[in-house]
Amino acid sequence: MALAQEDIAFIKAHLGEWLAEQSLGKPPLVYEIELRERMVRVEEELKHQRELMRQGFEQMEKRFEQIDKRFEQVDKRFEMVEKRFEQMDKRFEQVDKRFEQVDKRFEQMDKRFDEMLKRHDQQFLWLVGFIATSTGLVIAALRYL
Repeated sequence: MALAQEDIAFIKAHLGEWLAEQSLGKPPLVYEIELRERMVRVEEELKHQRELMRQGFEQMEKRFEQIDKRFEQVDKRFEMVEKRFEQMDKRFEQVDKRFEQVDKRFEQMDKRFDEMLKRHDQQFLWLVGFIATSTGLVIAALRYL
């Protein structure tokens, strides 16, 4: 069942009235004023929401600044830790040098002990030779006497 052109024109002509009747019987002028008041309230609420959003963004910005400061502090702490590690490395290098010096001293002591052992060996051989010669002379002297 299709609508005729006359029916469509009739609906268009009376649509505004029917909508006004549906708004609790208020005349179109009152309905329009009410809509304007609602729009003003909505605009005010949007303005308030915008202000709240600005405040929220400002607080977030402050929070980000605080976080940046904390990161800077953490960076400073890491730099201090790195400096401490560098100092420890220098200390380890110093300890290594000391160990090298001690090793050199031990090598020198080993050389000295080797030289002493050679001297003692020579002295022992001389002593054994002296004792053997003395014993031989004493035996020879006792035989001739």
